[in-house]
Amino acid sequence: MSNQPAHLPARPNRATTPELQFVAPGVWALRNVFVNLFFVRQAPSTGPWVLVDAGLPGAAGKIRQTAEALFGPAARPAAILMTHGHFDHAGALETLAAHWDVPVYAHPLELPYLTGRSAYPPPDPTVGGGALAWLSGLYPKHPYNVGNRAHELPADGTVPELPDWRWIFTPGHTPGHVAFFRESDGVLLAGDAFVTTQQESSLAVWEQRQEVHGPPKYFTCDWDAARRSVERLARLQPRVAATGHGIPMRGQALLQELTELAQHFQELAVPAQGRYLPDPAIADETGVRAVPPPVRNPRTPWLLGGLAATIGLGIGIWLKQRDGARKRYKHRGRNRRHHFDQPATGYAADIDPFTPVDETGDWFPGPQHL
Repeated sequence: MSNQPAHLPARPNRATTPELQFVAPGVWALRNVFVNLFFVRQAPSTGPWVLVDAGLPGAAGKIRQTAEALFGPAARPAAILMTHGHFDHAGALETLAAHWDVPVYAHPLELPYLTGRSAYPPPDPTVGGGALAWLSGLYPKHPYNVGNRAHELPADGTVPELPDWRWIFTPGHTPGHVAFFRESDGVLLAGDAFVTTQQESSLAVWEQRQEVHGPPKYFTCDWDAARRSVERLARLQPRVAATGHGIPMRGQALLQELTELAQHFQELAVPAQGRYLPDPAIADETGVRAVPPPVRNPRTPWLLGGLAATIGLGIGIWLKQRDGARKRYKHRGRNRRHHFDQPATGYAADIDPFTPVDETGDWFPGPQHL
């Protein structure tokens, strides 16, 4: 969205960040191929923890292993919190909820898609922007079903098991999308209300170029609501933003680009055409009630090329992850000052996180300095 000043170090990207990253005290992000999920502890080194979102289908084993690396053998969350239930955020939800036997919390308008009552509005391949958008018609949109483990988030905005956090209603990308905010140090888990990579482009997703973008276009079903949600989050002036896609951002770069997105949402985020322009999908507590008719996709001839590019992206990511265990520790030590990784000694939950450095060169203040 904006150019990187010449005097600042290069921003983090996939090559310089590990899969598991320290975000803020008590908050860790796990990159699951191209989507992020989060482990959040009530206090940095003590107390219960929760999982925020549940990654892609097939990710349950990796998520459990990461939880045990962070919190010890047989680690079990107090709850699973959902920003929304798209397949890349809820793919392992049923498996994890059953294995851990824990409650799952979401907004009432999101529960139909987590209790088997409704499929999401169809994705929109006509929005353009890259191979991942063109192929979105192939993505799963079916509901998941965690049964009686599903619960509504408290109406007063509090977050179960996390007394310092509050949830914020941020619809648009989905009818019941929410974000989570810790006001004491300005940490925002934004879900897909906005993201920090161009999620429509397979090249951008592979590189993980760190820059603020609007919600993934191909799954956003109400653009007016999405704009209001970005404006709402920008008014919070978050100091750290960890999103559903892309590398976490902080400091002036985050504030500047998020403000710019909020002020120029129509130009920067809304596609030139699409199924949900100008009319949104209509949904309520029972699920989807109506969707506008599909529009002709002028990019159909490019779908096969996009499919090839996506397959190549997947193979490349798999090869990189296979070699990642060795490289992760090398990158961690080299990049500690420029991304949100754990200290070089490893993932142990009893290690106090270092204080990250802001892009301006100033120490980023932790809660004790606010």
